[in-house]
Amino acid sequence: MRIGILGLGRIGAFHAETLSGLDAVDSLVLTDPFADAAKAAAERFGAEVVDSPEALLAAGVDGIVVAAATDAHPALILAGVEAGVPVFCEKPVARTMAEGVEVLKAVAGRDVPIQIGYNRRFDTGFVNARAAVQSGELGTLHTVRSTTLDPAPPPAGYIAASGGIFRDCSVHDFDIIRWVTGREVREVYAVGGNRGAEYIKQAGDADTTGAILTLDDGTIAVVSNSRHNGRGYDVRMEIHGFDDSIAVGLEDKLPLRSVEPGVTFPAGTPHDFFMDRFTEAYRAELTAFTEVVAGTRPSPCTIEDALEAGWIADACTLSLHEHRPVTIEEVRAV
Repeated sequence: MRIGILGLGRIGAFHAETLSGLDAVDSLVLTDPFADAAKAAAERFGAEVVDSPEALLAAGVDGIVVAAATDAHPALILAGVEAGVPVFCEKPVARTMAEGVEVLKAVAGRDVPIQIGYNRRFDTGFVNARAAVQSGELGTLHTVRSTTLDPAPPPAGYIAASGGIFRDCSVHDFDIIRWVTGREVREVYAVGGNRGAEYIKQAGDADTTGAILTLDDGTIAVVSNSRHNGRGYDVRMEIHGFDDSIAVGLEDKLPLRSVEPGVTFPAGTPHDFFMDRFTEAYRAELTAFTEVVAGTRPSPCTIEDALEAGWIADACTLSLHEHRPVTIEEVRAV
């Protein structure tokens, strides 16, 4: 099949590399407002370059991957749907939830699949965790702990446009908690602080946060996030039930060291970047998209899924600023 990629920045170029290695993909068509970025990727992967999204959609593509800046997501999703071309779009659907809801309304009833990029759903550890929950082998769940710790904060310009740590970083935890447990979040309480980069505080954001999520069956989920984790990129999940407990991410590249005598785990070089931690998950995610394009599977992560994670992020942001518990229905009603 022939896949178009809109946006050739860091993640777009990474997707181009991944897609070029998939057996199902015969050719790539690329476009980016910065022509040099598109040209460099095209030379590297033997792809065709066009000068606009309109030209890309007219180039006979079977599906498109939207990896452009967030502000462009709504228009590009809608352009793909109008052209009848399946769409893969990196999260978020839009910069604000109101815009995301408008996109959902605009595509309602259209028979064009849309997949939103939440790659943890394709990581083997998280897949196995979901299967364990669904099988009932853990018994009744009582506690989930989800962690995302970045090795260093992004640049000031990125922070200013990110929407805040809950919308930019924690949202991955929120999505995977929903997906692994099969439950919805009912209420949140969030706290945060600034112990590092001053520009994060100046942007009105926190560099380290914690959130307590109450799920609709009473399970408690604890989410921990930080922009400062010098040992590496740390993504983990613990799931505790009455009968058993399991963990995702306890492997030799875990960026955590034990100070117990005689303990040598973990023994490997710590993960230092999300592309390192989730290389295989990204490959599985885009493989899934080729199956969506081929019509052999439904979207594994819909706009509705992405918006649910976004509501949780909005609730946590409000909770942080107002120092109180916030229900999901409260932010959904705004």
